[in-house]
Amino acid sequence: MKNLIITLLSVLVFTIASKAQVLEPVEWETSVEKISDTEYDLISTATIDSGWHLYSQNVPDGGPIPTTFVYKANDAYELSGKTSEEEGHTVDDPVFDMVIKFFEDKAEFRQRIKVLNQELSLVEGEVEFMVCDDEKCLPPTYIDLQFNLKKNDESQGGLSLSPFDSPDDTSQILEPVKWESSVEKTSDNDYILVSKASIDKNWHLYSQIPPKDAGPIPTTFEYDLGENVELVGKTSEGKGKTVEDKVFGIEVKYFEDIAEFRQKIKVSNAEDVKTVKAEIGFMACDDKQCLTPTFIDLDYDLTKAVKVEDKGTEEEEGETRGLWSIFLVAFLSGFVALLTPCVFPMIPMTVSFFIKQSQSKAKGIRNAIIYGLSIIVIYVLLGTIITAIFGADALNALATNVWFNLIFFALLVVFAISFLGAFEIVLPNSWANKADRQADRGGLIGIFFMALALAIVSFSCTGPIVGTILVEAASKGGIAPVIGMLGFSSAIALPFALFAAFPGWLNSLPKSGGWLNTVKVVLGFLELALAFKFLSQADLVLQLHLLEREVFIAIWIAIFGALSLYLLGKIKLPHDSPLEHISVGRLMLGLLTLSFTIYMIPGLWGAPLNLISAFPPPLDYSESPYGVGNSRGGGSSASHSGLPDGAHLLAPHDILAFNDYDKGLAYAKQVGKPVMIDFTGWACVNCRKMEQNVWVEPKVLSKLKNDIVLISLYVDDKRKLTDEDVSDSKLRPGKKLKYIGQKWSEMQTLKYKTNTQPYYVLMDHNEANLIKPVGYTPDADEYYDWLTNGIKNFEN
Repeated sequence: MKNLIITLLSVLVFTIASKAQVLEPVEWETSVEKISDTEYDLISTATIDSGWHLYSQNVPDGGPIPTTFVYKANDAYELSGKTSEEEGHTVDDPVFDMVIKFFEDKAEFRQRIKVLNQELSLVEGEVEFMVCDDEKCLPPTYIDLQFNLKKNDESQGGLSLSPFDSPDDTSQILEPVKWESSVEKTSDNDYILVSKASIDKNWHLYSQIPPKDAGPIPTTFEYDLGENVELVGKTSEGKGKTVEDKVFGIEVKYFEDIAEFRQKIKVSNAEDVKTVKAEIGFMACDDKQCLTPTFIDLDYDLTKAVKVEDKGTEEEEGETRGLWSIFLVAFLSGFVALLTPCVFPMIPMTVSFFIKQSQSKAKGIRNAIIYGLSIIVIYVLLGTIITAIFGADALNALATNVWFNLIFFALLVVFAISFLGAFEIVLPNSWANKADRQADRGGLIGIFFMALALAIVSFSCTGPIVGTILVEAASKGGIAPVIGMLGFSSAIALPFALFAAFPGWLNSLPKSGGWLNTVKVVLGFLELALAFKFLSQADLVLQLHLLEREVFIAIWIAIFGALSLYLLGKIKLPHDSPLEHISVGRLMLGLLTLSFTIYMIPGLWGAPLNLISAFPPPLDYSESPYGVGNSRGGGSSASHSGLPDGAHLLAPHDILAFNDYDKGLAYAKQVGKPVMIDFTGWACVNCRKMEQNVWVEPKVLSKLKNDIVLISLYVDDKRKLTDEDVSDSKLRPGKKLKYIGQKWSEMQTLKYKTNTQPYYVLMDHNEANLIKPVGYTPDADEYYDWLTNGIKNFEN
């Protein structure tokens, strides 16, 4: 009552004193923003003279007159929720003796409505408000408001507001990627759907290829095809740039300036198909921020297709380069296989046989060349059979499947144990005997079966290498297994042809001996190390956390440590010859592997190990992201017992965090702390930089752990919403929100008029901002001040 009397007296005194002097420190403007075909935002903007302030809609009893909006009732529309307002200033007013929120310079109020009758063109309302400066207050004022819905349609061309449309200069919605579609016709029934992205300077768009470990969200295409349309192959993309991402520790591919994606389709009845639709999901980043995953619709008009020749794609060129790399690796593996005890001794024996059995040197060379070509045919035939059995594309799918990763792991372990000398993998003796009998027939057929006999007899040494090549080639799909076998067999066959042509070279070959078994054992250790990459891949997909980073590195340290001891003569295996001394070459190789072993040890304490970054799990997939025995945040990040409903400890800082907005807000009210919303993403580079470089600062970490309730909302969370949570998108009329990330992304865009991450909001229990939200803030002192000021506003 006391406060009300003070207000009335100040108004009365000012009215008498001012007499004819009329002040209008606040001017009002109205506008309309179309959200969908049936939803509009009525926007009331107050421009406030310097030194004056306008009060909030929410003022405690006994305080100044609050700003109040009343909209004229009309059956043609209905209100959706309450009128929202901006952040404003919240202070402890000494006159009214209470905490009051007010606005300076400018204030915007929004009221969403749902139109029930499309003929509605005008909405009328009234605003009551009171303004004061440091000396006086004006009496409550009433202003009529009019909102012209049709004028808004004309000014915006009748289009709904997109996620990137900016309603005013304060909006932070960014649209760095713009898409357009076109169609090319290669024949009467074959078309190419072309999707072209124009990318703003300093921004980049990610490839369709998903990284093996956690990384950026890839670009995706979902085509809406009719009965008469089918896809031909996959959507291809341009060359782009491939770089090693320092934050994620993985290799990523992205595009700058322009990116073009092409999808071949076949139309069975062109007259019945006019358009094809697609939904594109993508993510764009610059050096400071990443945008929320965005989804846009594209239409491809087949009636406007341009006739062109089908010249292939850059992706197909990239696949060709990939096949060449497979060939090279397999070719080098073939040379390694030559140095095994099953193959190396066969070189002089076989070449001598051809020279002695041939009537002339030329014929001997010819027979040796035919022998080498037969070896190539046999192994290429093996690759062809593997591809034919599983299918060109199926091999790639199998290689990324959990169960086949486990099968590959088991196979490589068996191969490794065989190379180490526990047993030999041999084909049935009857196969070799039959091949030998056919070889005695002579002629071209006899030479072919001699090559087959070599492949069978040497299988105990070449089999594990061949198996490894096929496993790696399978991950590429297509004809990669055939190319792999071509490279491997070419290296095996080449020495036979060369030494047959130049038999004098045989004298330069080293003599067979124990060193051949050493080569075999070294290959066994390498096979064993490689096997755990496949086991790790399966563990990552299943998220079992059985083979986390520390465990993987510890296994590799043990394997390469044992290899070092073997090369230095400290360990002997079953088939090793007596070792009186070690050669210089063996010593150097032993020192090299020992150095590599020592290099990996700091990885247990969080070192990035860039030399082998493609093999172990990522840094965040570990028992402790900062290394064994070091969590930096205090406490145990693994212990979640006794936590509030929906909460978890955010590693490595052990900050109590929620991923559910409602549960986090409820807990904040329960404990009486302000809320910090962290709009983040699994693929947000700068989010990780903030967490790794700023949040770890002791004074910042103390605030985050003790003074706020953290709600982390991942805008790229690809988990599907439950059926009851699925709702209509307000940004994309006619579309449903399918994923959890879409829900938080739309919330950020609509409520805060921004779509970048990271984005931090400090708010009270009424969901009003305590301080202006901030984005990427790499300066720890600046971020600390922001936290401190926001928390003080809550406490006041």
